[in-house]
Amino acid sequence: DEKEKFEPTVFRDTIVQGLNEAGSDLEAIAKFLDATGSRLDYRRYADTLFDILVAGSMLAPGGTRIDDNDKTKMTSHCVFFADEDHDAIRNYAQVGKG
Repeated sequence: DEKEKFEPTVFRDTIVQGLNEAGSDLEAIAKFLDATGSRLDYRRYADTLFDILVAGSMLAPGGTRIDDNDKTKMTSHCVFFADEDHDAIRNYAQVGKG
């Protein structure tokens, strides 16, 4: 039995790249996440996925982002960068339910 490596940074890079390529179109983001879900283990990386969808990158204990301001490791297509109104936040929540 070989154990699968736990590589949250590789997972992060894959998700962030896809989100950035999808742009600000929430429907394209939802389609990307749906299609990628069959290849990536969302359950195994649930915390990392949640961090990315809410804060735009992985979070360290205490809540600081782990991206070293490297734009390839972060996305602005997340709740923290959404417009501060009810409809915008609800739309992001709908993407997460997908």
